[in-house]
Amino acid sequence: MNKGELIDVVADAAGITKSQASDAVNAVFNGIEKTLKSGDKAAFVGFGTFQKSHRAARDGRNPATGATIKIAAKNLVKFKAGKALTDAMN
Repeated sequence: MNKGELIDVVADAAGITKSQASDAVNAVFNGIEKTLKSGDKAAFVGFGTFQKSHRAARDGRNPATGATIKIAAKNLVKFKAGKALTDAMN
């Protein structure tokens, strides 16, 4: 499923226009992004939790040449599925 398909599903389920559904989906995504940027986690009971994680800088190897390279530190987003979502998949 991509964003366009999600907007179609939301519009059909809520009985609203695609424009309104697009605004709603974008608001949800922006809210999650804003929460993660502030350092908090976004938890949705039964669905899952989005959390920011930090990966420290480290040394790596170029597989083509074998030369050592520096890999910069960066922030990542991790998602842990909730129990209800996990149970629905099994």
